[in-house]
Amino acid sequence: MDPVLCVRDLSVALTLPGRERTILDGIGFDVAPREIVGVVGASGAGKTVLSRAVVNWITAPLAIRSGTVSFRGQDLLALPPRAMRLLRRDIAYVGADPMGALDPTLPVGRQIVEKLRAVMPEVSRKEAQARVIALLDAVRIPSAPARFHDYPSQFSGGMMQRALIVDAMVSNPALLVADNVTQPLDVTVAAQVIRLMRELTERFETAILFVSSSLPVAREAASRTLVIDAGRLIEEQPTEALIAAPRHAYTRDLVAQIPVIWGERPRLPAVPKAPGARPPQAIISLRDVSQTYRVKRRGSFAGTSALRAVRNVTFDIAQGDSFAVVGESGCGKSTLMRLLSRLERPSGGSVLCEGRDIAGLSGAELLGFRRKLQLVLQDPFNSLPPRTGIGAMLEAPLRTHGWRDPRKIRERVRAVMDDVGLPVALYDDLPLGLSAGQRQRINVARAMVLEPQILLMDETLSALDQTEQFKLLALFEKLQRTHGLTYIYISHDLAMVRKACNRIAVMYLGEVVELADNERLFFDPGHPYTRALLSAMPALEARRYRPEDCLMEGEPPSPIDLPQGCAFRSRCPQAFDACATHPPFLTVRGAHDFAACHRVPGAGAALLAGAA
Repeated sequence: MDPVLCVRDLSVALTLPGRERTILDGIGFDVAPREIVGVVGASGAGKTVLSRAVVNWITAPLAIRSGTVSFRGQDLLALPPRAMRLLRRDIAYVGADPMGALDPTLPVGRQIVEKLRAVMPEVSRKEAQARVIALLDAVRIPSAPARFHDYPSQFSGGMMQRALIVDAMVSNPALLVADNVTQPLDVTVAAQVIRLMRELTERFETAILFVSSSLPVAREAASRTLVIDAGRLIEEQPTEALIAAPRHAYTRDLVAQIPVIWGERPRLPAVPKAPGARPPQAIISLRDVSQTYRVKRRGSFAGTSALRAVRNVTFDIAQGDSFAVVGESGCGKSTLMRLLSRLERPSGGSVLCEGRDIAGLSGAELLGFRRKLQLVLQDPFNSLPPRTGIGAMLEAPLRTHGWRDPRKIRERVRAVMDDVGLPVALYDDLPLGLSAGQRQRINVARAMVLEPQILLMDETLSALDQTEQFKLLALFEKLQRTHGLTYIYISHDLAMVRKACNRIAVMYLGEVVELADNERLFFDPGHPYTRALLSAMPALEARRYRPEDCLMEGEPPSPIDLPQGCAFRSRCPQAFDACATHPPFLTVRGAHDFAACHRVPGAGAALLAGAA
């Protein structure tokens, strides 16, 4: 079978005044119909430049220096703009930023219809709308006819990514370039997207170039994988062969850096405790914390509905813990982060820091809490002001908290830069040109400069490739050992959580449905939702839980219209009659472990007897 795509000797350069830097150097490969070919490599390897070159979207200051990109025998790089526009119906591209890809002022469905009619003007508006709704349903967008009229802000991240796949596939293209499409998604949605791509290759005979920063994710999707390093193609093998017997030293390092989930016990942080001493006191405590928002009711002029984002959450975090909160998009993790950092006050319950309710803090007391608990955000690019020097960024928190001596400020900033592995020579530089990993070290330094007790990590590693994650996890371990820090990770990356966290809370639809130590949660989870998350987690080793037994379909119920009984029952493979009428509560599974499921021993013998 002739390949759909042939890339030969492709070279791309970054052209700047007086100098030029090679980004891609002599890349060549083929993609056959119905084939999914993976492309993996570290940040800066040239993956995104390659994906854009394949669809002829290279613009200044980048420039093609050599090579051809042949699609069905036509060299795309030699086509005039008009001819290239005509091919857009056969070539599609999906990027890694679902929330910024569509116009926020227009409904999602309308935008996809306009795209379809732009490349296929012979299709009527009515026919285009019917096709888009059918595809939205095919990618498992719930209530597709109603969602067609929703705006991008009303879609979750996972739903937006699936909508963009519809946008790409609506004209039945022969080639789809998917550039890191699963990186911003939680594991269950990412698994559904990959499964959908496999279905699309069979249904439409589409060839897919699947670009990813994660080798385990590429393994889930691709039958053959290319490895790129510093702009050069260094290895190409069938994916399973590449993992089992990598030929290049870089690929071997890539495989070695991937966390082992079940095959070994990770070296987890131990909560400091002297012999014979009492258990450490909680530094953060949540007691029946809830957060409810009023949102406009669809179809009404001024009516509102209650959106219950967080519901009755209770747990303690001890000094020295590495505590994780995990769950799907929309489960309430980000809302909980805002409550923990006092960016919002809860509508019910209390958040305590060393016994003090932080909702009542103000003025100097609130400023003192801000110094004690610092936040490290997800996006290493948009979280840094591009026109401010690195040293000035790190000085700003000190000045806000009353430091006035320029010499002491500079000494403190230089010390913290050294602590997080930033060259002091960058003090007066702008962040322009720094890698994502270096930028995230700046964010960590900005938090550490105030010598906090607690670091709240909101998806801090999710935007980084696995090599940078590996390096930053080693940094976090060193900082915790040196400074006695307490970490709170808000994350959907279960492989990172397995390696870094000693205690884990699993959230679903605003509630904590399981709370357990690391080993218990990964080897003996008490809630079917936890097993579903573990079954969807990309890994190079054999899974302990099979996706076909555990993985749920579709979206969670709406937090505006919560179902009676167990909120998970509509997606649970083990639900029985009592789940529809009786909500489960956290039940003790051991000294420190809890799960909210009727099937947990002791959760309700009468209910289980009725199920039998």
